[in-house]
Amino acid sequence: MHLDDVLRRLASVGPFFTVPYAVEPPGPGFRPLTELYGDRLGEYVGEVGRRMGTGPGRVAASTAQLGLASRLWSLGLGCAALSGRVPDLAPDRLWWRLPEAGSLELWLPGPVDLPGEELGATVLGNLAVLDAGLRERFALSPKVLRGNTASGLVGALRVLIDRVPADRAVALAADLLADAGPLAGTGTFVHEEGLGVAFVRRSCCLYYKAPGGGLCGDCVLRTR
Repeated sequence: MHLDDVLRRLASVGPFFTVPYAVEPPGPGFRPLTELYGDRLGEYVGEVGRRMGTGPGRVAASTAQLGLASRLWSLGLGCAALSGRVPDLAPDRLWWRLPEAGSLELWLPGPVDLPGEELGATVLGNLAVLDAGLRERFALSPKVLRGNTASGLVGALRVLIDRVPADRAVALAADLLADAGPLAGTGTFVHEEGLGVAFVRRSCCLYYKAPGGGLCGDCVLRTR
């Protein structure tokens, strides 16, 4: 299946799995993610904090990173599940804009596909650039950021296994979270056929500190 067809089918799964793809952007204002991760990072975290009511601090920065991680995993894991291929999600390949209302919008200008085994490399490579900026500017710990990344991966998988054949996606996620995988130590992952997936992370995304916030379903604080 051609990647265009995969992305078209994936859009039916949900908004996190949807990305326009064409030579021309679907509207004005799109810029490469490299720009967001650079000079615009403080501005973006500030806007997330304004919408959450937390201000531009660590809670907003963690939430912003978790949201982007979830979007990247949704696109990559979804494509892998449907075709065994993933789009190149490097920061200079994926573009963004933030509307006045609603979440961050993404656009792939002519998707380039990679083997499914490159899922971890393309998503984690993208997030490495974002995480470096967040550590420097907002003093977020690597443990929180890695936990967010793992949580976003499992969240995307949970949605997928209810909607598309996802054996390939389950295997990829399990490898990423395994003891020898790049997300080793971020939490305990279990998949049982017919029952779905369970995950308990070993860190907290800090959302409970937001006004009206609570503990996420996979939060380490639920087990203490």
